[in-house]
Amino acid sequence: MRNTSFRSALRIVQAGSFLILLAVSKPLFSAEVDYPDPAGRFTDYVANIVDSDRTNPPPGGAIVCIGSSSMRMWQQDIDRDLEPLTLIKRGFGGSNFADALHYVDQLVLAYQPRAVLVYEGDNDVGGTGVSPQKAFRTAEAFIDRIHERFPECRIYFISAKPSPSRWDKWLVLQELNSKLAAKCATDDRLFFLDVGPVMMDSDGMVDKSLFLEDMLHMNRAGYQRWKSVIRPVLIHNELEFEATP
Repeated sequence: MRNTSFRSALRIVQAGSFLILLAVSKPLFSAEVDYPDPAGRFTDYVANIVDSDRTNPPPGGAIVCIGSSSMRMWQQDIDRDLEPLTLIKRGFGGSNFADALHYVDQLVLAYQPRAVLVYEGDNDVGGTGVSPQKAFRTAEAFIDRIHERFPECRIYFISAKPSPSRWDKWLVLQELNSKLAAKCATDDRLFFLDVGPVMMDSDGMVDKSLFLEDMLHMNRAGYQRWKSVIRPVLIHNELEFEATP
């Protein structure tokens, strides 16, 4: 039986750092920029994945890990960091929520997942420049597509991270994070994993020691911070669904 008090407390901790932002009446970002057309992006990557899946199909009922370069670059260590959970790694660098939605059939639904771990939003607001409102609406469409097919599928959203190279975008990234946190608080199938606080130093600035030279992508120390937030939640919720010998 699930520990409901733990679950309730966990949701409060995950969403707590964003409660003040929920009270903001005016959006921090007003320009309405369109996403790049996802139909012309990542076609070769996805085609190669589909071809590989035909000859070496991944297991059904696993956890699909999808997202932009921060997810893709974690793939070399994520199995070890989240062991013994069964993961299907489908990060694709440069992607955003519109790309994840466009390829959801091939990169998520095809695997009949029990859960999905998502990292998008960083490139949406911080890179492409779409508004937090548009990014959030696209994330909602992504959720709806998964739950139309697999109503019980649990979806874990890693918050858009702070980074030195996009520090000037941190306020608008937090607006997107606050919307995702609020959405997750309304649905027991959705979880918001707030990695922002563990990436800050004692002065409240992003910790530069967690990043590679480009100051956007993380080094191993950065992923260890992510692990400290993400692993306890996934192990608590997902370990019971792992196949036993």
